[in-house]
Amino acid sequence: MPHPRPFLIVETGQPLPSMRRYGGFPHWIRVAAGLGERAVEVVDVERGGVLPAAGDYAGIIVTGSGAMVTDRLDWSERSAVWLGGAARAGAPVFGICYGHQLLAHALGGEVGDNPCGREMGSFEIETTPEAADDALFAPSGAGFIAQTTHLQSVLRPPAGATVLARSALEPNHAFRWGDRAWGVQFHPEFSTTHMRGYIRGRSGPLYQEGLDPVALVAGVRAAPEARAVLQRFVRVAEALPRD
Repeated sequence: MPHPRPFLIVETGQPLPSMRRYGGFPHWIRVAAGLGERAVEVVDVERGGVLPAAGDYAGIIVTGSGAMVTDRLDWSERSAVWLGGAARAGAPVFGICYGHQLLAHALGGEVGDNPCGREMGSFEIETTPEAADDALFAPSGAGFIAQTTHLQSVLRPPAGATVLARSALEPNHAFRWGDRAWGVQFHPEFSTTHMRGYIRGRSGPLYQEGLDPVALVAGVRAAPEARAVLQRFVRVAEALPRD
């Protein structure tokens, strides 16, 4: 019996300094996804890591980042070219926050500043009617709670993409492109500890923007259904036949 292929986590950034005692994004994602240490490989593209052949992996998960897709940084643009090629070749892909935006950019969508401003904290995510037929989102029903922190958004999904979820501040919270590539603006890997720590770490900018970090921290709620979306991606990707 062949050994299962690992998942590739494309690391595009680091957590806030105050949160790094909990590990990096790949660790948070691996734990949330229910994957063992040997079930993942990590390539840190922000620090110059070279991306391997996508077909060698069961699936690809792209992390969040403090960078901005619109800055068109060299490492980001190289990663976008690779990611677009992987998705078009049929590799299972799951982009989170920056990864969601990078996937949209890679496939011809538009990314920019969210016209509604910063979305940070535990938010109600509403699924679209199209989500009822989606392998990752159908079990979520009409909606769920998710942890969010972002300034930029997918302003225009790629041609042919299906929007699966939205919030009061974000009309494109999740999309599927083809039948094997998903992007989610929310953070399924964030626990309540992660979310509260991020709000506290951004308290200065939040106050400057007229938001109340104390109230946002108090409003943080558990988001098990958001985490379940990531876990469903893993199961869907693992079930696909090997080439």
